[in-house]
Amino acid sequence: MSTLHLTAPTVNPADLGKVAVLMGGTSAERDVSLMSGAGVLQALQSQGVNAFAFDPAERPLQDLKAEGVDRCFIALHGRGGEDGSVQGALELLKIPYTGSGVMASSIAMDKVMTKRIWRFEGLPTPEWRLVANAHECEQALVALGAPMIVKPAREGSSIGLTKVTDPAQCAAAYAAAAQHDPEVLCEQFIEGEETTCPVLIVDGQAQALPVIRIVAPGGNYDYQNKYFTDEVKYLCPSELDADEEAEIQREVVRAFKTLGCRGWARADVMIRKTDRQPFLLEINTSPGMTGHSLVPMSAKVAGLSYEQLCLHLLASASLDAQIR
Repeated sequence: MSTLHLTAPTVNPADLGKVAVLMGGTSAERDVSLMSGAGVLQALQSQGVNAFAFDPAERPLQDLKAEGVDRCFIALHGRGGEDGSVQGALELLKIPYTGSGVMASSIAMDKVMTKRIWRFEGLPTPEWRLVANAHECEQALVALGAPMIVKPAREGSSIGLTKVTDPAQCAAAYAAAAQHDPEVLCEQFIEGEETTCPVLIVDGQAQALPVIRIVAPGGNYDYQNKYFTDEVKYLCPSELDADEEAEIQREVVRAFKTLGCRGWARADVMIRKTDRQPFLLEINTSPGMTGHSLVPMSAKVAGLSYEQLCLHLLASASLDAQIR
């Protein structure tokens, strides 16, 4: 288990100014974003922050400037929220925001680009193929072996994801993924334990928080189980071997730094059953903040309440220009 212990941020809420919590949006993850945003908004207001809800699907972003917003907490998920587009707009408006900047957000949203960079840097990630049709999906199954994961290259929350074990399933799996993104990723399935590990910038340094081990019914950690049931078990402390947890934390911090992330993120990691090798699946630069979400769970084990976590993240809001 991680020995990291976080202390409550010494932040004067009045110094944070007028804050817009960006939530909702137009992505397939709109409903989850609304839940995240509602939680963040309530937490910030309970700490005395002058915060209000702002849905980019209902109002133009330039209204932020007109309303005199000093900083934004991005609680948007999926495309249009964590893919660099909102971040770029806020850069032009010169309004600091939470999380990663334009480039890191854009790359991290694209699972294929993320894997290419991680592979180049020597980080472990499952083998994959980018496919353009159902026939190529069948060819990928031959190359990668069964079972295989088929998913959109630029979606989150397991939306459009299918586990394929037979060539006859490839056409439907491809269609399900292509419905959300023309770029479809076929990925080698890693059988073993599913974990996730948040990263938080603390005193200017990327720190891995405690690892969470996820035990889903039938190993099916899908959209429904992630957000709308209580069937999934989340173990934090993870009960993994200390050296194993430390290795996952090291790899996650490397993955975070390699993509140029900032603020916070959460990386998903599979531990292969045969040899306990960890494999990075993806990294989320605008993690969920719902009642089922994992970053608050891990932060709590490290000593930071949900409200304190929200304050810490909001205080870290910045612009790419400031970083440079």
